Amino acid sequence: MKVRGFKVWLFIFPTIFVISMIAFFPLFKTFYDSFYDFSLRPDSIRKFVGLRNYIDLFRDPRFLSALKATVYFTIVSVTLETILGIGIALLLNHDFPLRGLVRAAVLVPWAIPTAVSSQMWRWMFNDQFGIMTRLLEKIGLIEPGTPILGLPQTAMNAIIAVDVWKTTPFMALLILAGLQVIPSELYEAAKIDGANIFQRFYRITLPMIRSTIAVALIFRSLDALRVFDVVYIMTRGSLGTETLAVYNRVLLMDRAFTGNWFGYGSALSVIIFLLISIFAVIYIKSLRLQLE
Repeated sequence: MKVRGFKVWLFIFPTIFVISMIAFFPLFKTFYDSFYDFSLRPDSIRKFVGLRNYIDLFRDPRFLSALKATVYFTIVSVTLETILGIGIALLLNHDFPLRGLVRAAVLVPWAIPTAVSSQMWRWMFNDQFGIMTRLLEKIGLIEPGTPILGLPQTAMNAIIAVDVWKTTPFMALLILAGLQVIPSELYEAAKIDGANIFQRFYRITLPMIRSTIAVALIFRSLDALRVFDVVYIMTRGSLGTETLAVYNRVLLMDRAFTGNWFGYGSALSVIIFLLISIFAVIYIKSLRLQLE
C-alpha cells in the first residue's frame, strides 16, 4: 500500500505543482504585497504598512463607487441573463424545423469578441447617428438627442443591456446541456398524472437543472465581478460606470510607476477575490450544489 500510495502522489505532484505556481503563488503574492507600500520603479523602497491599504480603500469614495457599480452590474446582468437563458434553453430543447441552425445563430453574439461587440454597440448608442438611440426615440423611451452613454442614469443600464445581449447565449448553452440529460419518461409520467406545463417545469425541470444553473451562475458571476472590457470601451469608466476591475487597471497600469500605488492596487485585487468567493459560496449554499 505504501508503494502504491507513493506512486499515486508521484503522478499527482506535477499537477499540484503547476496549479500552485499558476494559481496559488500569484494569489499569495498579491495578498503579501497588499500589506506594503511601494511602486514598480527600480528605486522604490518597500514599506510595511499592515492593514492601512485596506483601511484607505474603504475610505476611498472612488472605490466605494466602483464597488457599488460592480455589485449592481453583477446582480442585474446575471439575473437577466439567467432568466433569459432558461427561457431560450427551454425553447431550443424542443423539436422544430431548422433547430440546429437556430441553435448556431443564437451563439453568434457570444462568439463575437467583446472588444468588437462593445465598439459596435457604442456606435449604435451614439446620440447623433446611433440606430438604437433612434429606435428608443421612436418608441418614446428617451427624448430626441439624449446621450445614452453620456448620462449617469442611462450609461450603466446601456452597458448591462450590451452584456446581456452578448452573454445570454452562454447561459442558454449551459442550461440546454442540463436539459438534454433529463429523461423524457419523467415528463410522460407527469402528463399521465395530469400535470400541466407549469407544474412539469417547477416539479421536474427546475429541480433537475438546479446544479447546472448553479454552475452557470458561478461562472457568469466570476466574469461579471471582474468586468472590464465592455465598460472601458463604452464609457472609459466615467459617469458612475467605473467597476472595480477598471479602477484596478488605473491603479496598476497608470499609477504603478508614478507613485506608491502597487500595494494599494494589490489590496483592491484581494477585495475583488473575496467578493467573488462570497458570491460563489452564496450560490453553492442557496442552490444546494453537491460538489463531489
